[in-house]
Amino acid sequence: MSTVVKTTSYGTGSGLLVQPAAGAAALAGIDSAQLLELLGQAGFLLLRGFDTDMTAFTALVQHTSTSTTLDPARDFYSEVAQKVDAGFDEVGLHTENGNSPFRSHLAWFFCEKAASSGSQTTVCDGYRVWDALSPAAREAFTAQDIVYSRYVAEPQWRGMAHHLLGRSKPADQIEVSELLALTSTLEGTEIVPEADGGIRYAYTTPAAGTTVFGDRPSFANSILGPSFNYEKPKITFADGTEFPPGLLAEVEAVTAALTENLDWQDGDVAVIDNTRVMHGRRAITDPDRTIYNALSYIAVPATV
Repeated sequence: MSTVVKTTSYGTGSGLLVQPAAGAAALAGIDSAQLLELLGQAGFLLLRGFDTDMTAFTALVQHTSTSTTLDPARDFYSEVAQKVDAGFDEVGLHTENGNSPFRSHLAWFFCEKAASSGSQTTVCDGYRVWDALSPAAREAFTAQDIVYSRYVAEPQWRGMAHHLLGRSKPADQIEVSELLALTSTLEGTEIVPEADGGIRYAYTTPAAGTTVFGDRPSFANSILGPSFNYEKPKITFADGTEFPPGLLAEVEAVTAALTENLDWQDGDVAVIDNTRVMHGRRAITDPDRTIYNALSYIAVPATV
């Protein structure tokens, strides 16, 4: 039986709080088409009041998505879920895997144990950011793409390739030529093998691109984002020039003004359009909080 839901506004933008229409209800019973329709409108959804556990979270991700992906530096806790473990400091706004060619369509979060204080996940709608930037800033980011480049150690690229190959081959048996074949069709991606077994890649992409749900430009990227488990990427314009300090300052000011908190409660689930909405985190003040995430792809809707 499908779970009937009700929605109310969450935050200052178009985000939605989604709750059962009456009493306790199964998380996995939420209609996936309805969920994606709401997400296309809202950018992010906070699901609260449902019967949730890791099994239910995993089932919801799987029946809503066509496939899942991962961060090879994190451990799995189910077929799709990995623990959020990026230290205790504040984490800057970013899209998940946005500084690589493997950005997922959706980012999911399951709060098993909420923090007693602070430690909120943050969200920032790229539609709102793009509209709020000055004409000069929009012109600068429209004139040319941006490039992320960095070194990735051998165990990390092998872990990603292992997953991309459907886990059909042990990671330590994958050749770098297989990774190159996997990425050869990914637009804007260049990979150079290094002598120590690692790789160095450059990924060119718009700072404000279209989303999985439509053609409206969204300033959703990882310019301000973290690199907890990896070397910090070099980020420039496509012609190799650095971002002017004034431009970065404007981005930081506009995003800060539009950033909202997800104030977690035990059992909450959030789903974010990872092509439209950036997310981050306030500093961890309660290390006992436990949150898991999952990354997935969906069939691109014809219209929303």
